[in-house]
Amino acid sequence: MVKVWKLGLMSYDTALKIQLAIARKHLDGMMKGLHTDYDTLLLVEHKPVYTVGIRDDTPKNEIMRLQDLGADFRKTNRGGLITFHGPGQLVVYPIINLKHFKTSVKWYVNTLEETVIKMCEELGIKAKRSPHTGVWVDDNKIAAIGIHASRYVTTHGISLNCDNDLSWFDHIDPCGIDDMGVTSLTKETGIKCSTDKMSPIFLRHFQKTFGCDSEELDSKIKEEILSNVYSKLMVQSEC
Repeated sequence: MVKVWKLGLMSYDTALKIQLAIARKHLDGMMKGLHTDYDTLLLVEHKPVYTVGIRDDTPKNEIMRLQDLGADFRKTNRGGLITFHGPGQLVVYPIINLKHFKTSVKWYVNTLEETVIKMCEELGIKAKRSPHTGVWVDDNKIAAIGIHASRYVTTHGISLNCDNDLSWFDHIDPCGIDDMGVTSLTKETGIKCSTDKMSPIFLRHFQKTFGCDSEELDSKIKEEILSNVYSKLMVQSEC
């Protein structure tokens, strides 16, 4: 069972803390010999932010240039290089124990890609894999993937360009690839593909490709996690 939590528009920092809080519950339980019987899927749109993976070493002047555009800049512990998140882009963070599925990171990444490929097929878009991670329409990336796994518990995930402003990508080489472009569901279909409309389609194909059921995360668990996250944010702001 996968529990779904739709976070709406949220800062990258807050969503990351929610991810880490959920992952920590998995990991702490495993250390005590306890295992959660469900996984979690976060659906979110971010305020404009450029993020880089653990291998990236962006110079300070480049960081300042990107921040001057009006976006935040964050270094993360995910794989992959630089990408952009912003309103109109569906970002999906599966916090799952791969032991509930297959203990293979390669399988996991391939299955995330397959989810988007099947979704695009339903929308009349011919999407594909390439030697580069992610999902592509011709030479244009429509979905980027960057993950982290600790003891088979995953964080970070996949970002799908639905109806977002693609001009933010003009200021970077997305995922470190300088001869490829980006595209979106709206651009490919000619129809406005809002995240609200696309989220149920993504979820349906996620259930099929991962072979699981889904339901909304219990409100009490949400409140517990948010209380913990926001109390930590308040402490940090006071320091």
